[in-house]
Order: sequence, then structure tokens, then C-alpha cells
Amino acid sequence: MTPPPPLFDTALARARLARARRADYADFLLARCADDLDDRLGAVLRRFGRAVDFGTPISDVALRLAASGRCDSVLRLAPVPDARPGLPLAVGDPEALPLAPASIDLAVSLLALQHVNDLPGALAQLRRALRPDGLFIACLLGGRSLTELRQAFGQAESEVEGGISPRVAPFAEVREMGSLLQRAGFALPVTDVETLTVRYADPFALLRDLRAMGLTNVLTERRRTPLRRATLMRAAAIYAERFSDPDGRMRATFEILWLSGWAPHASQQVPLKPGSARTRLAEALGTQERDPLRTPS
Repeated sequence: MTPPPPLFDTALARARLARARRADYADFLLARCADDLDDRLGAVLRRFGRAVDFGTPISDVALRLAASGRCDSVLRLAPVPDARPGLPLAVGDPEALPLAPASIDLAVSLLALQHVNDLPGALAQLRRALRPDGLFIACLLGGRSLTELRQAFGQAESEVEGGISPRVAPFAEVREMGSLLQRAGFALPVTDVETLTVRYADPFALLRDLRAMGLTNVLTERRRTPLRRATLMRAAAIYAERFSDPDGRMRATFEILWLSGWAPHASQQVPLKPGSARTRLAEALGTQERDPLRTPS
């Protein structure tokens, strides 16, 4: 079978990130996720050997992890060159990991996986790279992210141009991520969601932040002609009409999907086999057991 065409233009995504890094990278969203990662790792009462930061857009998270004392060593696998003193760096493709099987103990990734074309394949490679009882923990943008922007541009293009072009990526859904972790071979998979609302004076400030995070449109099927000024101004007006608070500031939603899983190990808890319980639920609850197929007399 012929593989489907890639959803994202990987080379363009790297170029946009490199541009954002050369300018003033907007790190407010990543800083919030880094704080959450600290809290989540703080609940894991163990020390890790070799850790890898897998594709996080900037090096601050890897530096913070190295300084935390939770790991013996930290390698940063960066999407674009990002040299920082004292931090081992490799520039690599997240869909072709340069890691040997069972070679790391901890893999983290913040706000990078939403632009991976083959996410199931990338997760499977990460699982193989982990040693038994190794931990993977990551976050990525979820399906409700930038819903306001998507709606405003969709309506504006319909009105001005008579059609809609793909401008905002189809982000992952939380219900899908647990299944993907299981398919990749992770044990004890956990997913959860955090929704952040950022407020802006106008939609153009949001667009500037997206550019400064390297999160502009990198869809392969994006429209290649320049955005019409009339469409942009109509989208800004719709955004202001539909998503403004009483003080005039406008909301932008970022949904953060968190996922974690462990490389299987004999010491981990496993669910009991169906039918292996030795005590009836009715006995545990102190109630009378009834046969649902029998009609009451």
C-alpha cells in the first residue's frame, strides 16, 4: 500500500522554529508546561540514569532537568541546532530516533509531538529506546487549541472567498492518546488534559505570539497564495465579536494533553484476569445479590 502523504511539512516546521529562536521566542506556554513537568516528576520517588529531552522547542527544559539532580545525564534531541554549554546535543528527526534500544531511563517532550507525522511510530520508537521500567512523559497541543482562531478564519474565508482552506492543524484528542500509548507497548498509560486561556488585546497579538513560538501554519495542504487582507480583517472582526470578554480583551484557548507511560517491567502492577476475584461485589458492599434476568416475585 502507498503510505498517505505527510500531514505536516517538517522542513518548514523546522525553519519556522529556527526563525522564532533567532528572534524573541515566546516561551510563556512552554514555561507553564515546564513547571507542570517538575511537579509530575516530583511525584516519582526515584532517580533516573540517562534522560533524553525529545524535541522540546528550546533547551531551557533540558537544562532545568539537568540541574534538578533527578538524572545522571541529560541529552537534548533538538529539532534545530541549539548549542548550550554543558548540555549534550543531537539534532535529529523525531520519526527516526538516533537512540539504541533499551538505552535511556527517562524520555520527556514538551509541545513538540503535535507536528509529528507518524505519531504512533514515534511513540513505538521511544518505547523501544527505554530500558525496562523507564518512564516517558510528554505534553502536546490538544484538539481544542486555538478553536477561536479556527472558527474566525473559517467564517471569514467562507464569506470573503467562498471556501475554507486548512490554516490550523488538526490537533490530537485525549481519547486517542491512551490507545496510542498502549499500541506502542507502554505499561500503565495515563492521559489528562489542562486547558489554558490566554487573553489578548486583539487577534493580531495572538498571531504574533504564534509566529514567535514557531506555531504558524505548516500543513502540507496549506494554501500557497498570500492571505488576502480582506479575509484577515474580517477574521479579526469576527474574533472580536465572538470571543471578547466584557473588558474588551479576547480569549485564546490552548489545550495541553499530558501523557505518560512506562516500559514494561516485572515489578509493575498488572490488572487481575477477569473472573479471578474471590469475593463478590455484593458481599463487599453488604447488599443482597440479585439475578438481573429474573423478574421479581
